[in-house]
Amino acid sequence: MIKFKAPANIALLKYWGKADPLLNIPTTSTISMTLDALSTTTSVDLESNQDVFYLNGHLQNAQETKKVSDFVDLFRTKAQRKDYVLIDSHNNFPTAAGLASSASGYAALAGALNLFFDLNMNFDELSTYARRGSGSATRSLHGGFVLWEKGIDHESSKAHQIDVGDWDIQMIVILCNQNKKKISSRKLMEMTKNESIFYDAWVQQTNALVDLMKQAVMDHDFSLVGTLAQQNAWQMHGTILGNQQPYTYLQARSFEALEILQALKNQGIELYETMDAGPNIKVL
Repeated sequence: MIKFKAPANIALLKYWGKADPLLNIPTTSTISMTLDALSTTTSVDLESNQDVFYLNGHLQNAQETKKVSDFVDLFRTKAQRKDYVLIDSHNNFPTAAGLASSASGYAALAGALNLFFDLNMNFDELSTYARRGSGSATRSLHGGFVLWEKGIDHESSKAHQIDVGDWDIQMIVILCNQNKKKISSRKLMEMTKNESIFYDAWVQQTNALVDLMKQAVMDHDFSLVGTLAQQNAWQMHGTILGNQQPYTYLQARSFEALEILQALKNQGIELYETMDAGPNIKVL
């Protein structure tokens, strides 16, 4: 049995839309912060006649197992092997609630499969495979602050660390709802790309911020990192509201949390919120 553990990551510049849906190549480069306290541990073992997938102790249905089997096929093909596998994956935080469980999940699975099939890929190459399972997973193979360069093809769309993160910055996660979200990120980002009247401006603005955010991270400029992250998060959620059928992941408790954060800001406390595809609020 092979085990591999990978952390979640939260994008400071968001990933929201695919230039190539098959390869999960994004329309924008993104920068994220790794959250070591939130992680997925995945084990892979040999199975006799079909792939089997457990998530948090529950046997997954045929549809979910097919998604994972298709991902395993990438590694089987590269290794020129046909082994079936038993996958047992555990998250130590809520699943599918906007806390990047798919990122840590596919990164952990990619790491375990790399070892299981004796592929010996380095993390740069492995990140291109993790990306095929979940785009954000490409960033979860690295610690600290990570840049995912959008690239133009399978080889060039990959992630690398830009800062180890050993400075005075922390992220707090406010759990507003731990339930599985009703609309997946994958589905809603595709709707936004195809429908939102604001989408082209979102892509242009996000790509324009990449170099500025990268330098702010490398300079350990908390105020600029926070300002850019907060701006980009609200712009992403505003872009979703431009869909033909506007939608928001934010809920009543999300806005209650945001009101509390605003009160703290009014008291002179420097903090910045960021929100992803879910109701939970993250605070820098």
